[in-house]
Amino acid sequence: MFNVMDYQYIICHYGEIALKGGNRRFFEDKLVKNIRLQLEKFAPDSFELVEKIHGRILIKLRKKYDEKKLIEALQNTFGIVNFSFAMEISSEIKKIETASLEILRNKNFKTFRISAQRGDKNFPLDSQEVNKQIGALIVKELKKKVKLENPDINLFIEITSKKTFLYCEKIQGPGGMPAGTGGKALALLSGGIDSPVAAYFALKRGVEVDFLHFHSLPFTGKESLEKVNQLAKILEKFQGKGRIFFSPFAQIQKEIMVKTPEKFRVVLYRRMMMRIAQNLAEKENYSALITGDAIGQVASQTLENIHAVSEVSKIPILRPLIGFDKEEIIAIAKKIGTFEISILPHDDCCTRFVPKHPETKSKISEIKEVEKNLNIKKMLAKSLKEVELIA
Repeated sequence: MFNVMDYQYIICHYGEIALKGGNRRFFEDKLVKNIRLQLEKFAPDSFELVEKIHGRILIKLRKKYDEKKLIEALQNTFGIVNFSFAMEISSEIKKIETASLEILRNKNFKTFRISAQRGDKNFPLDSQEVNKQIGALIVKELKKKVKLENPDINLFIEITSKKTFLYCEKIQGPGGMPAGTGGKALALLSGGIDSPVAAYFALKRGVEVDFLHFHSLPFTGKESLEKVNQLAKILEKFQGKGRIFFSPFAQIQKEIMVKTPEKFRVVLYRRMMMRIAQNLAEKENYSALITGDAIGQVASQTLENIHAVSEVSKIPILRPLIGFDKEEIIAIAKKIGTFEISILPHDDCCTRFVPKHPETKSKISEIKEVEKNLNIKKMLAKSLKEVELIA
């Protein structure tokens, strides 16, 4: 007999990684490493080891563990599709029968299903035969009914060569790809709602993300800088610490305001931001830029203006939110924990010196003609010298 609350393992499953062919081991090893780092950071006293076996990842638990901290850490680890607190026994059918009875005897249910998966082909019964044998035992001993669709409880039995794992609940993971498997990108983080969510989606695809924030000090307060630091801190739980670059932008805005027509200011601001970001990205070896643009949300995000802004960058600009509406973005911001920080009041460079009637359908030929009034090369060089790195 054993106490069914004494789980010995968490068993983690992944999905897309299994389709990676010859690169699969790289992604698996990275996920194992990321799980270990997450647990060391958020639940260090709750586990003993993390290991990979037979298409799954096992976390061996200590006798005393913090379930809440473990769940939170794993739900923030990209690459995990689902995970379960599991019992471990030896792979013998009699022991599987006994353990199954003991687990279900302590549950409140009327209908059930057995979902066996035989990873060890030397085991004498195949998966369907295990389902039938264990199911018949539960019907006989506990007087419960089998129901394959939407049962009250589902007992999962995973049989490997030496160990069998039993569990009744799958906890949803975040999915995606392991952090650090998708290259490096630089996210333009404004302090608003959209850009942290855009960074989150890049992180979900395994991209390692650092941050660039443009500010208008001394014409604005330090609130936007403080917000960006807090937002980056929240996003750390998905990838570890990311670097933050702060770029002064007030003088560039003033020069654009004085020397160019009012209606083009927004696009000109954005083009200068992209020039600075792209040059910084090339210097620091980032493969792409990330923005929170969504089509039509504001004047700078019409297709025409997005085209005009993108034209100055030599590297890809990723826009994970391009087809989202605001309510969808807000819902995700609340889910990942950035919303309450993002809505704190602050003045940022995107709201300073904004025209009353901005151009929404810019033509690149017109923009280039207007930019002849600016010393782009000088402005860019000065700005890059003033970028400050927060390690």
